[in-house]
Amino acid sequence: MVKLHLCSRAMPTLLVLCSLLILGNSHKAEARTRHHKWEVKYEYRSPDCYKKLVVTINGQTPGPTIQAQEGDTVVVQVNNSLVTENLSIHWHGIRQIGTPWFDGTEGVTQCPILPGDTFIYRFVVDRPGTYLYHAHYGMQREAGLYGLIRVAPRDPEPFVYDLDRTIILNDWYHQSTYEQAAGLSSIPFQWVGEPQSLLINGKGRFNCSKSPSLGTDVCDTSNPQCSPFVQTVIPGKTYRLRVASLTALSALSFQIEGHNMTVVEADGHYVEPFVVKNLFIYSGETYSVLVKTNQDPTRNYWITSNVVSRNRTTPAGLAILNYYPNHPRRSPPTVPPSPPAWDDVEPRLAQSLSIKARQGYIHKPPTTSDRVIVLLNTQNNISGYRHWSVNNVSFSLPHTPYLIALKENINGDFDTTPPPDSYDSVNYDIFSVASNANATSRTGIYRLKFNTTVDVILQNANTMTKNNSETHPWHLHGHDFWVLGYGKGKFDVKNDSKKYNLENPIMKNTVPLHPYGWTALRFRSDNPGVWAFHCHIESHFYMGMGVVFEEGIQRVGKLPSSIMGCGATKAFHHRP
Repeated sequence: MVKLHLCSRAMPTLLVLCSLLILGNSHKAEARTRHHKWEVKYEYRSPDCYKKLVVTINGQTPGPTIQAQEGDTVVVQVNNSLVTENLSIHWHGIRQIGTPWFDGTEGVTQCPILPGDTFIYRFVVDRPGTYLYHAHYGMQREAGLYGLIRVAPRDPEPFVYDLDRTIILNDWYHQSTYEQAAGLSSIPFQWVGEPQSLLINGKGRFNCSKSPSLGTDVCDTSNPQCSPFVQTVIPGKTYRLRVASLTALSALSFQIEGHNMTVVEADGHYVEPFVVKNLFIYSGETYSVLVKTNQDPTRNYWITSNVVSRNRTTPAGLAILNYYPNHPRRSPPTVPPSPPAWDDVEPRLAQSLSIKARQGYIHKPPTTSDRVIVLLNTQNNISGYRHWSVNNVSFSLPHTPYLIALKENINGDFDTTPPPDSYDSVNYDIFSVASNANATSRTGIYRLKFNTTVDVILQNANTMTKNNSETHPWHLHGHDFWVLGYGKGKFDVKNDSKKYNLENPIMKNTVPLHPYGWTALRFRSDNPGVWAFHCHIESHFYMGMGVVFEEGIQRVGKLPSSIMGCGATKAFHHRP
């Protein structure tokens, strides 16, 4: 009773720790430590029939799925065998309460893992749900280092299904990340372009005949590595499909021919169920959908992914829903279903507005906030280089990770002037190409007062191309946030804030910012640490589209020496 009384008075994140303490005492026999040993290295693979170097984990891409139960401790020993590249791995959606140094964000929470070195991540998965892991060094994620985390609940879930399956969606480039980064950092600017393929569970199909100069040693459609992914199902069952996107660039529409999908989970939180034929999904998001295998059992069906929100030049990703006992390689007798129009924002916005917290699982947000930060997303030229910027500041990482510099009182390694909390919303025209002549590139961060309520308004605008505004999926490390609302045009502080959903907003860790629109979030700064908040598009974050929040740094425990060794921390790496 004493523990319960203390927990009732605790701050929200500390409440989680209290709950885990009580849960640990009541389920001592059930809590486990899950050990994984990974070797990360480059190998030649042909995931879309085109042979290239791919980053693998124990020879796999996507990497092995981490399976655990709520309250378990996950230990991952990572050996960096990339030979010439550093490495770090982010556990996307895991809040790292009490272990901010294992968030896996190079330059923010740790120094990178050097070639040949071994690093051990150790963290608690405190909530059930569907999460991700992926590389967080440079643009390495899109080279193949990614996978899924599935955390089972201790209590019954509010929906029923027979079988649980996973679908990971990705886009795929033939250029290396080095080539892409060089182009993005060049004068003149060289954009990465649209991806060559879309992958479903690591498999796609590039049309080798489009490049006749490629021999079969480079591009071979008969290679079994690029045979379509097949999901075999039993007729008359209900399947839970955990659908996750780890695209480098693309927003996607996901469909299963002839089948409806009932959305029941988003980023680890239960959703008030709603039915879709097209699931719009953005990089960094996860959804669970229920699918009934109630169609004609004598045939197979297409599973498709298609690009939306960008002019569609990448072919559809194709997989097969195989109704047992039909042959798994038997193609469906139909053509793949037509995708929604790539430039139709309305259905995408409508889906975003449809996602509400499930009745009985609603965590209401604080009714007011202590601080409002408005982040204008723009494209800029700075000293002749193309950047993405937030409030005219393009983010760049320091040599010493912020968490270490702040906790160890290392001065001079990053800009102590914070970025602006807003922009000139009265005079800025979000629908025109702006000069943004005062744009700069800086390493400053937002210092948040601990255990306060923070609102973030993401405001979209025109790029440096006329009549163009892009979709940006924004991901917050170390937190879930309440999604208070979406809107078109310029955010109106006085009127739009009155329309916030404070009754049943969904909590997420990744959220889309739609073209020429705004998205409003609210979170509690109650997780001691330093946390990245950035666009989950690889090239956009590389070009500066992100910020960093610090909160309660004095409450962070002693940092492990394993996260050190770069910048001003070289002397700390081997200290006891």
